[in-house]
Amino acid sequence: MLRFAQTSEAIAATTKKLEKTAIVADYLRSLPASDAAIAAIFFSGRPFAAYQEKTLQVGGSILWRTMAELSGKSEEELGASYRRHGDGGAVAADMLPEKTQSVLKLSSLQQAFEQIAAARGPSAKTASLRELMEQATPLEAKYIVKIISGDLRIGLKESLVEEAIAKAFDSPLDEVKRANMLLGDIGETLLLAAAGRLGQARFRLFHPIDFMLASPIESAEEALSYFEHASVEDKYDGIRAHAHIRDGEPRLYSRTRDDVTESFPELPPALASLPDGTILDGEIVAWSPCGADILVRLSERSSEASVPDGRALPFSSLQQRLGRKRVSEKLMRDVPVAYLVFDVLCSSDEILLDQPLSERRKILDRLLPAPLAARSLQLHAQSKLIFEEAEEAPAPVVFRAPVFTARSPEDIETLFAAARARGNEGLMIKDLNSPYTPGRRGKSWLKMKRELATLDVVVTAVEYGHGKRIGVLSDYTFAVWDGDRLVNIGKAYSGLTDAEIAEMTEWFLAHVTRDEGMRLQVEPKIVVEVAFNNMMRSERHESGYALRFPRIVRIRTDKLPEDADTIERAREIYEKQES
Repeated sequence: MLRFAQTSEAIAATTKKLEKTAIVADYLRSLPASDAAIAAIFFSGRPFAAYQEKTLQVGGSILWRTMAELSGKSEEELGASYRRHGDGGAVAADMLPEKTQSVLKLSSLQQAFEQIAAARGPSAKTASLRELMEQATPLEAKYIVKIISGDLRIGLKESLVEEAIAKAFDSPLDEVKRANMLLGDIGETLLLAAAGRLGQARFRLFHPIDFMLASPIESAEEALSYFEHASVEDKYDGIRAHAHIRDGEPRLYSRTRDDVTESFPELPPALASLPDGTILDGEIVAWSPCGADILVRLSERSSEASVPDGRALPFSSLQQRLGRKRVSEKLMRDVPVAYLVFDVLCSSDEILLDQPLSERRKILDRLLPAPLAARSLQLHAQSKLIFEEAEEAPAPVVFRAPVFTARSPEDIETLFAAARARGNEGLMIKDLNSPYTPGRRGKSWLKMKRELATLDVVVTAVEYGHGKRIGVLSDYTFAVWDGDRLVNIGKAYSGLTDAEIAEMTEWFLAHVTRDEGMRLQVEPKIVVEVAFNNMMRSERHESGYALRFPRIVRIRTDKLPEDADTIERAREIYEKQES
């Protein structure tokens, strides 16, 4: 374990990607394959392989308490160390007592992680963690804490570990990446590379993989500058989810790789009849079964697309369903959901990632044919609306997301307006020739949306950042006026330049009203403008609202604190989005 920690220090000491890769490759090559496989997982910042559902469930309080007990340091001393380093691992190296020799091995650390994961309750986990940390030198403890925290912070992404495996075992990088993506186990990928058997990797169902991502665009003209014929879908305000189906058992995974199946018990029965070895990509949305425009034809050049009668609701409605292990019948009635499917990654165990979107959609159309019974709306070139009634049928909860085509900026603008009228965020614009590339954000998938609104808010508290923002105050909590008092409504950490953050850090440090360690309450004098996608009801903030994806647009030096927006304005925005 000491060699692993020393190697990690060497990786952190260089900013050059090729040097980092070479250091990791040399280290992995020097180990027995079984140890190299463990090291590869740890270098990825994880205690276990990605596909495993096992977690340590060791929070910051357990780590902090253990370090305090082993170091004999006070809370104030530990807090001061954290403010200097901005990293729990560095605090462990700084505060823990020296040891004369190292006794930990990679395999024994892996076994210790297994023991911690199996321990039940905070006291049992704390005892197991303390037993592990007592064996570690300060340098080893530094990287144990980092692995537990899920980020080594040495500039080593998993993609670089893949490159190091390819270099160490003279394997094609594309084959290493593909095997790791299919297996969700970079340790097993290393073993296959070492044995020259990367081609034997197969999709591991119930292992969540990364989602293909979209790049934002500003205009319809920009969209068509990347590809000529655009496939267009509504951009829904829900949560992306992959559905895996094996032996009639479906599971749903979010973008954070969490299993969210239990939160949506009405969806698995609707997915269970799909063929074994199927993986779908779609959006889970709160769903209103009442009237909406369902079928759209854009002049004579667009294909038809139909879905059951209904419309997606704002994310604030779906929020009531998130994170629940048990969902009551009443909640399912009050907040019904639907799964809008727009892609297929695997069908009958056939991997479809490399096939173009046009071919994947043909397969998806066979898996999920468009519903026969629906109320349809046609949008002709003259923008006339014609409703056609069809036979009533029960609305399914899983169905094919409608797809349209566009060949001009005018087509896209018309579809954008229709999507917004349906209450959706905007459009997804896709290249029909694109393969499915998990975890990548290119120009094959584009997203076009516009901000719901902006608010002028007052900064009430600030926090120190992490990584490159250690030592500067980059996370801002902000508030609106409720009468003559400020009530917090959100928190943002993006949007300002490094120079602006440095300047504001100096100002905030001179205007602290209460020091809470990593968080400082400050004089409410700075006004910033924040943009956000939508607004939710929330008990987390005193205002009763929370902003989704807030971003700082600018510092309003032209405004006094009393000029900031009010709770009435926030309520107005919330009610407008709900209508």
